[in-house]
Amino acid sequence: MMNCRIIRCSIHRPVNAVYEFASNPENLPRWVMSFCLSVRKSGEQWEMETPTGWVQIRFVPRDEAGILDHIVTLPDGQAVVNPMRVVDKGGGSEVMFTLFQQPGMSDEQFARDADMVAADLQSLKKVLEGQVG
Repeated sequence: MMNCRIIRCSIHRPVNAVYEFASNPENLPRWVMSFCLSVRKSGEQWEMETPTGWVQIRFVPRDEAGILDHIVTLPDGQAVVNPMRVVDKGGGSEVMFTLFQQPGMSDEQFARDADMVAADLQSLKKVLEGQVG
């Protein structure tokens, strides 16, 4: 069984504003700064440039429940599901990302990935709260 960690961040913005921004692949380079260099649309698919090459990224269909789950397909064809939610927190929002330790990933790499996700959620907070461009 894989280890997992739920990484969360409170954002002082309405849930619909957080959802609209975070669910738009074009915005990824503005807040997923740990590994997203750029994005492009290729046909019906979105691709994200990372330090190790291009990957495909696909969000689940839009919904009213704040589900931001997305699937990243690596160059070797492996698909990694990233569960993510945004929920109402009494005038603000709580964003939660579930990170799974992938097979073959060391505990140290898992901890580094968790730190990167936490930093990305802080970037999302700063962008949405108007603290950065």
